[in-house]
Amino acid sequence: MTDTTTAPARVRWWQLFIWLGVFAVLGVVAWQLVRSRAGSLHVGQAAPDFTLTAFDGQTYHLADLRGKVVVVNFWASWCQPCRAEAPDLENTWRHYRDRGVLFVGVGYADTDTEALAYLKGFGISYPNGPDLGTRISQAYRITGVPETYIVDQSGRLAFAKQLPTTQAELMAAIDPLLNK
Repeated sequence: MTDTTTAPARVRWWQLFIWLGVFAVLGVVAWQLVRSRAGSLHVGQAAPDFTLTAFDGQTYHLADLRGKVVVVNFWASWCQPCRAEAPDLENTWRHYRDRGVLFVGVGYADTDTEALAYLKGFGISYPNGPDLGTRISQAYRITGVPETYIVDQSGRLAFAKQLPTTQAELMAAIDPLLNK
């Protein structure tokens, strides 16, 4: 006669550690997703303040620009959609630059050499500078490039787009701000 009782399963500690590791990673990913969704910027809220030192050495502090409409564009030389929107940004800047509108380009995760070549190649004439330590990108909680934000004269976000923008979209957002 054979014994049909089964012996208790022996715990394999290495398997337990693997499963705990998997659950820990999943928990961190879920937390980051919830945090990024809950923390995204919305039209109507105060724009995060920042200081940007442009490639020409001039410093721009958003708080000092109150009374102007400020277009903040996050870009990178390696970003193909950024290249597609660059002419529209420059054309819109030229249209509004004498009307109380300032464009500020924020170079994201780029080298100065590549960024300056990009700006020269597209004839970008509005102020641009590197986002050293990604402080500005973190304040705006960007999820990628390009992203564009328009800050109204009182320092509130009036427009936010996490994809390439066009001259028509920018003008449709800027014109009502200038007509207040």
